Amino acid sequence: MNAKGVILNAFERYRLKTCIDFKPWSGEANYISVFKGRGCWSSVGNRHVGKQELSIGENCDRIATVQHEFLHALGFWHEQKHNFNMYNDSVSDFLNVPYDYTSVMHYSKTAFQNGTEPTIVTRISDFENVIGQRMDFSDYDLLKLNRLYNCSSSLSFLDSCDFELENICGMIQSEGDNADWKRVSQAPGGPDNDHSNICQCKDSGFFMHFDTSSANEGDTAMLESRLLYPKRGFQCLEFYLYNSGSENNQVKIYTREYTAGHPDGVLTLQREIQEIPIGSWQLYYITLQVTEKFRVVFEGLRGSESSAGGLSIDDINLSETRCPHHIWRIQNFTQLLGSQNTDVYSPPYYSPKGYAYQVYLDLNSSTRPCPWQQATMTLLDQNPDVRKRMSNQRSITTDPTMNDGNESYFWDRPSKLGNVAFFPNGTQYYRTRGYGTSAFITYERLKSREFIKGDDVYILLTVE
Repeated sequence: MNAKGVILNAFERYRLKTCIDFKPWSGEANYISVFKGRGCWSSVGNRHVGKQELSIGENCDRIATVQHEFLHALGFWHEQKHNFNMYNDSVSDFLNVPYDYTSVMHYSKTAFQNGTEPTIVTRISDFENVIGQRMDFSDYDLLKLNRLYNCSSSLSFLDSCDFELENICGMIQSEGDNADWKRVSQAPGGPDNDHSNICQCKDSGFFMHFDTSSANEGDTAMLESRLLYPKRGFQCLEFYLYNSGSENNQVKIYTREYTAGHPDGVLTLQREIQEIPIGSWQLYYITLQVTEKFRVVFEGLRGSESSAGGLSIDDINLSETRCPHHIWRIQNFTQLLGSQNTDVYSPPYYSPKGYAYQVYLDLNSSTRPCPWQQATMTLLDQNPDVRKRMSNQRSITTDPTMNDGNESYFWDRPSKLGNVAFFPNGTQYYRTRGYGTSAFITYERLKSREFIKGDDVYILLTVE
């Protein structure tokens, strides 16, 4: 059951980053049949044999492993090959892309190891601990895949903007306000850097800023995206927001939807963000459900209290995907990595069906009555462009038949199996033993991408 949910999530990654889609079989002559066999494997390319099997077996239910196997089915060999059994150009084509040590198709240095010696030795030693990543497609994976299938755009991606270019991604200033958002590299009162390049190089990047210190109470500034054309009827808006003014400042998110009956557009409020924390970039996700041509509108509002700065936005992404249910922000992360106390607990969260849960993170680990709920935890790669991210994701499913080894069901009622614990606000609850992965990510992988940015990490949580 867990594998089914992971496979569907893997398909979403294909849709977000390529023009390739997967649909249920409806009588086509050649098709892929996914089953739980022995191990993880697939034939390479369309073998034209009718039913073509692809195995997602025991311990293969990880999203990048599924991506790997479906890349085989789409025609990809492993990135590496035995030095004693190599293919020539009639069998394999690099598509004018360099050898990729970061490919999701590359084995690790210890793959199929017998003993203690590595099975793969990289010609450049710096890549010994790079090969074998199972987080997501690499940039070169996507370049080859999109070239092979002549993809000029991806299916579910709509827009991304880090404001590095002066055209601000085709966004426009609205006429229905009395102030403007301005493209700047730093702002009085903060921030000193944009989010894209935070802690890298001062004055090297740009963001949009509404100066509320020079505005009057109630003044607004509205920034509208370019025209967007939805296909799926649901969207996820992601952006970073910085408040250097007062906590009374607000940001409102609208959509302006255009129809034949309303050629000038209908403005609909989607989310009102109040009590914005002062002094740091904050990540937000907004769920949209738009079916017609539209724009996204960011409205900044000057609050009643005195303001020494303003509101800033950066690194906007919009895609026709599902938003995570919750965001767990962990601050001062490098300090936590070096501390003795490595036990980190998330705040309490609730699934859409009302199940309460908490996430436990052990930073130095080496090793309920909610049936058939899949919990997905994603360590966010904070690359400004959602298509270039290699986020690290794991999923588990609450199998109601799983035994805890003591003649009880592992996911039975916490009041029956758990111990008393307390949320930070003093509320008492029952907590059962944890269940998850003992090796979520290695330190080398953690440092290989933009997982830590401004000393913050974000873990995205979904239970469905």
